[in-house]
Amino acid sequence: MRNIPLYEVRPINTLREMLNSSSEIYGDKAAFLVKRKGEEKYEPVTYKQFKNDVCALGTALLSLGLAGKRIAIISENRYEWVVAYMAAVNGIGVVVPLDKELPVNEIENLVNRSKVNAIVYSGNCRQHIENLASRNSTVEYYIGMDSDDFEDQKIKSFKKLLEKGREILEKGDTGYDSLQIDPEAMNILLFTSATTAKSKAVMLSHRNLSSNLMAMCTMLYIDPSDVFLSVLPLHHTYENTCGFLCPIYRGATVAFCEGLRHIQKNLQESKATVMLGVPLIFEAMHRRLWDTISKQPETEKKLKLALKISKLAGKIGIDLRKKLFAPIHNNFGGKVRLFISGAAGIDPLVSKGFRELGIFVLQGYGLTECSPIVALNRDVDFRDNAAGIPLPGLDVRIISPGSDGIGEITVKGPSVMMGYYEDAESTEKVLKDGWFHTGDLGYLDKNEFVYITGRKKNVIVTKNGKNIYPEEIETLLGRCPHIKESIVFGKDDDVYGDVVVSATIVPDMEKIEADFADKPLTPEEIRELIHKEVKEVNKSLVTYKYIKDFDLRDEEFEKTTSKKIKRYVES
Repeated sequence: MRNIPLYEVRPINTLREMLNSSSEIYGDKAAFLVKRKGEEKYEPVTYKQFKNDVCALGTALLSLGLAGKRIAIISENRYEWVVAYMAAVNGIGVVVPLDKELPVNEIENLVNRSKVNAIVYSGNCRQHIENLASRNSTVEYYIGMDSDDFEDQKIKSFKKLLEKGREILEKGDTGYDSLQIDPEAMNILLFTSATTAKSKAVMLSHRNLSSNLMAMCTMLYIDPSDVFLSVLPLHHTYENTCGFLCPIYRGATVAFCEGLRHIQKNLQESKATVMLGVPLIFEAMHRRLWDTISKQPETEKKLKLALKISKLAGKIGIDLRKKLFAPIHNNFGGKVRLFISGAAGIDPLVSKGFRELGIFVLQGYGLTECSPIVALNRDVDFRDNAAGIPLPGLDVRIISPGSDGIGEITVKGPSVMMGYYEDAESTEKVLKDGWFHTGDLGYLDKNEFVYITGRKKNVIVTKNGKNIYPEEIETLLGRCPHIKESIVFGKDDDVYGDVVVSATIVPDMEKIEADFADKPLTPEEIRELIHKEVKEVNKSLVTYKYIKDFDLRDEEFEKTTSKKIKRYVES
């Protein structure tokens, strides 16, 4: 590690220890900001209430005979989700968070593969659950977050289970709190983002998550006064560990976002200070901001002058950003200090652009198999184009590097998974002598920063052995004013007698229509507009990386629920 002191953290061995100690330390402070059905305002839920609700639900699950069993959760981000997660993982058995966006046949496949005994679900997923229940006889209980009235032998009400758990606790029953937790045992089963046939079930333990939480919090300062806006789906390990468990560990508050369309409104309502996201979200926010400003020439002129003044003041240690750019900050609620980007590399110009306006954008690097964080930029030590520095306690090694130092990134340490559930063959391919082989390519610089160049399976190799990383070119295309998104790939070309770089591009039709409102462009003119922008990108590349061919696509690419483009989609 570099010679910059780490932040102090309290030791934890399990998530139960974390919850119990946070409840004692932060008691009456808000752990969550929740919007109840039909309500317009966020209402606080204290740390004490959260712990009591977890204990009540866990006690009720125990009374149903679910000790040692597997509990799936299928829901949008909401308070009941986090209560169910903590109740299941902190003594009952194994928690299995599932993606609510999957079609019912895929959900059924994952339920069967993970041998789920009970499913906690929201009303928005009721249709899926009813279809599943009509065909599945192995699930013992279906627990509805919004099923307040109806109950039968298999269908239970979340609300009534909470009441039942409280009644049992009032009689002095301490059975749930007495359940033993083995920090080394599998208690979390997470599916990777892929089609059901290819997705792998990652086995994680309390030790995996606890070590990752402690390590990441030594590197990034999270204050009890922070409010996190939870935007990404909680079944995804990035949001789960970093956007839910991390703030609860550090005494912060989590506000649940009502959906991607409501980010700005919810930032304002919750007075959030921190938000986790993926590059797609932050890059879209940055582009939208400047598109709006560019339509107001006088405002744009003033803003560019303010940026110059801010930089000059910064050189003599005076930070004027909050004052100079107050309208922009107010647009985000006036309190945002930090955006954390993960799941893919963010355009360094976007990180720099937000920081110049007074909002830090830091990125990290992780994988589900590593609980998830491997490397993280610090608020006191960062590089906009790097994934960050390896977490304390994690070893990162580059294997089989080429002459440019680029090789596969491997990781070893306490947050590396136990393996893939019931898949010894896949486990053996990626876990060798304790080292996890990520499938990502990159390099380490002399200051220990990790740089990701792309996925091993995506790399384009020319016939003379040159490596081309599509992600680099996609970042450049993403900066073009009229390109919304792209996928870059290699294909054999008889004319060139080699593999050439090609791209499928989605034009930003909203921007094109706005910019050419006076004279709408024909399809041929749109293609020519994109061609000019591709040629501009080529000017910044070495010759063998030139985009030689491209086609246009009307619809956006299919994405995971964490908003990553699915590069390989089966037709």
